[in-house]
Amino acid sequence: MKRAKLTVASLLLVSGLSAYGASIDHIQNYTVEYGANPAQQGAINESSSVYFNPAGLSRLHEGTYVTGGVQYAFGEQSIKNSGKKYKANLSSPVPNFSIYKVQEDGDALYWTMGAIGGGASLHYKDGIPVNINSPVINGMLDKLNLTIADILKSDVKGENRYLQTTFGKVWKLNNKWSASAGIRGVYGVRRLEAKAHLDNSKLFNFIKGSASIDSERKALGVGFQLGLNYAPTDRLNIGMRYDSQVNLKFKTDASISDSSIKKLISTELLKKYPVYADGTKERRDLPAILALGASYKVTDRWTTYVGGNYYFNKQARMDRIQSSVKYDNGWELSLGSEYQMTPKWSWLVGGNYADTGAKGDHFSPTEYALDSKMVATGFKYKQNETTEWMVSYTHYFYDTKTYDNSTYKKDIRSVGIGFTKRF
Repeated sequence: MKRAKLTVASLLLVSGLSAYGASIDHIQNYTVEYGANPAQQGAINESSSVYFNPAGLSRLHEGTYVTGGVQYAFGEQSIKNSGKKYKANLSSPVPNFSIYKVQEDGDALYWTMGAIGGGASLHYKDGIPVNINSPVINGMLDKLNLTIADILKSDVKGENRYLQTTFGKVWKLNNKWSASAGIRGVYGVRRLEAKAHLDNSKLFNFIKGSASIDSERKALGVGFQLGLNYAPTDRLNIGMRYDSQVNLKFKTDASISDSSIKKLISTELLKKYPVYADGTKERRDLPAILALGASYKVTDRWTTYVGGNYYFNKQARMDRIQSSVKYDNGWELSLGSEYQMTPKWSWLVGGNYADTGAKGDHFSPTEYALDSKMVATGFKYKQNETTEWMVSYTHYFYDTKTYDNSTYKKDIRSVGIGFTKRF
């Protein structure tokens, strides 16, 4: 019986939406241009280099630049268990804003802000799958031709959001080399809200009870960013960037109500998932990233791009109070292309493959990082010599993962619009 109640308690577990990018918590869609061409690590452009290749800013025209935009992500996450599908619709805006100044000598100062991790909010209105491992209860359910879904009613919400701001400087070392360094602040919020109620009348009051949890975990952290840019020819450019690990010590503020006998539901929940207990302090870091990419101008109108990221997940502490949570390092590879169709219009296209480093043994209904393929396209419109507009469309195709009799799926798309203004 105790084992069954513990499993029912796990219904309340929510860690929030995992990133719809390439790593466990990280996202990479910092800008709208990434949503049209994700291979930005070695790019030299006005809207995205400040995020993905800040050392390359020294190769832009002198002036003060203001860039901004918003992407809107939408889609569905679902879990299929014992023939029943549990789904949650998701939607989220992803804004970005930056200001940077390129001086006559090629040195530059930059400031960026926007999302760096997490993702959209999720709401499982019809609950999430729960398995009971009690022969007694399962035997009663079989005799009554019932499933646990028939007697367990639940409502689960989860959300993760990480925001960043970065201040940095760029030094032009010579005509081919430039370097950058910056300091970054990160604010993380991980929220969960869940309710569970046993409709015990069908089991003749054999088991009964309800419970709810409203929990919020917050953390602040600081890291640094280093970059190098090398342009061996007028057509080839190579960018390198290292984003340090950001240590985030989350503190939990939670309220729990429980009407079950001796509060067994909440007691067993917090034994298994102690990070949700009120007042708990536990680290869940953002891993370090090593990025490398190149762009090559094939013709005066056509430029190709390649880039990759490596995520040092193993070195980061991620809720290790839960000893079963372990990750491999993650990586991703991107390709892209930009073609100038007219003096004002350019067409962008790109793709990405991501291996998150996540393992199935720690999947939960609202947090499971699946490997993915992404395709993207968009257009740039150069209104005049100092103003540029951008639109993008992105579609993520996630691998399907089956673990512990549950099949996990995701389908996420995004659209975006952005601008760049030079003064």
